[in-house]
Amino acid sequence: MIAVFKKEFSSFFSSPVGYLVMGIFLVITGLFLWVFRGPFNIIDYGFADLSLFFLLAPWAFLLLIPAVCMRSFAEERKLGTLELLLSRPVSTGRLVLGKFLGVCALIGVTLLPTLLYVLAVHQLGATAGNLDTGLVWGSYAGLLLLMGVYAAIGLFASSLTENQIAAFMLAVAGCFLFYQGFDSLATLFPDGGTALFIRELGIRAHYEAIGQGIVDSRDLLYFISLGVFFLFLTTRRLNAYRQ
Repeated sequence: MIAVFKKEFSSFFSSPVGYLVMGIFLVITGLFLWVFRGPFNIIDYGFADLSLFFLLAPWAFLLLIPAVCMRSFAEERKLGTLELLLSRPVSTGRLVLGKFLGVCALIGVTLLPTLLYVLAVHQLGATAGNLDTGLVWGSYAGLLLLMGVYAAIGLFASSLTENQIAAFMLAVAGCFLFYQGFDSLATLFPDGGTALFIRELGIRAHYEAIGQGIVDSRDLLYFISLGVFFLFLTTRRLNAYRQ
């Protein structure tokens, strides 16, 4: 599993993929937060917090993480190397977990430069240092959990087809459904209890709850269960190729 992880992670930086993902994410967030005038501009917002960044990041990752994951298994199938990979003395679960950790490590590295945003906002307040750090670190924790679920969905989509574009589109649709779809569906129900239940089936409700700086075990269980579920589906899908 460690060998698969190292191979997956290093492959991102032995090609333009890793650098493109990091560059595109940082350019998008940087422009919207600091340059473009609009609802995401921190200077126009007037408050010394990073809530706008954590509102924007899930939408940027909704496109970038599927783009990273689309080649994981789809390319292996297209090149005919998936059978060779599955024939190695490593269980399918460890193989999937190795690729999953590789994707998560890449996105984790991509997030590191955004700590400069924390430093900038920390200094920009009317009183320097007037920043709720608990809220910031809670939001980062939520973003990392959301990133893991996106990656699990992306890997599952990649295991379904050998066409990378199809894998990308399936992953984007799946991530969008779980992030925004249940919120939109909840608006169709006039009953408040039913609407709340449906909304809590989606990622966004739990992501926003953790982003408030309150780490609830129910939110953690939701993210972990959803990620494990899609990794399990990916493992079952690949086991079909072993037979």
